[in-house]
Amino acid sequence: MAHIEEFTDVDLTEPTLVEGLPGVGLVGKIAADHLVEEFGMTEFAACRCEGLPDVAVYHEGSRDVKAPVRIYADEARDLLVLQSDIPVSPSAAEEFAGCVTGWLAERDVTPVYLSGLPVEKEGVPGLYGIGTGAGGALLEEHGVSTPEESGLISGPTGALVAEAGQQGVDGVALVVEASQGFPDPEAARVILTEAVEPIAGVEVDTDRLVEQADRIATARENLAERMQEAQDESTRAQPLGMYQ
Repeated sequence: MAHIEEFTDVDLTEPTLVEGLPGVGLVGKIAADHLVEEFGMTEFAACRCEGLPDVAVYHEGSRDVKAPVRIYADEARDLLVLQSDIPVSPSAAEEFAGCVTGWLAERDVTPVYLSGLPVEKEGVPGLYGIGTGAGGALLEEHGVSTPEESGLISGPTGALVAEAGQQGVDGVALVVEASQGFPDPEAARVILTEAVEPIAGVEVDTDRLVEQADRIATARENLAERMQEAQDESTRAQPLGMYQ
């Protein structure tokens, strides 16, 4: 039977949950992983939802076997994080969203969903938010911008947002501009500092994310240069003018 399996009791009042499914720029996953590591959060529950693959996950330096989709808790910060080591199949998104959202509603959790908007421009990534239930008022309170154009959130995160709306859960969905082809720690940093921090009432040290962003930017530039060099040196055919 689909359910959220809790391993231990945690004392939470009206917690905020940050969702971290893989997506564009891996924004959600990078942000969620950073919160779990930075705060030393406790593994609290496993998602035993229909459609999730039966796989055994293990991590470097540990012999423990973990569920692929887990929920971590921080009692002091009244914070939950949904961490995933796998992408959730679109065919399983509806069942997964129903399983998770029912649990959120029972525990009076405010979910914060994270999504990347693929762009190809430089500079600080833009950020906006939409809400379900009273989530819109929460975004307004903390100065998160409204969308500048119409759009949609697809995939498992979109299914979670839609299900939250259908079940009347007060939640927010944050959308940040992000790289489609590379992990984007800068986008994750923006979403953490400009939205997750004020909404969840936490302070997050993002220095490591800044360092990662610098390294990735350098790696992208080097890759582009190598691709250009390879193109210049490779044999290729191209049309000449009609009379040449």
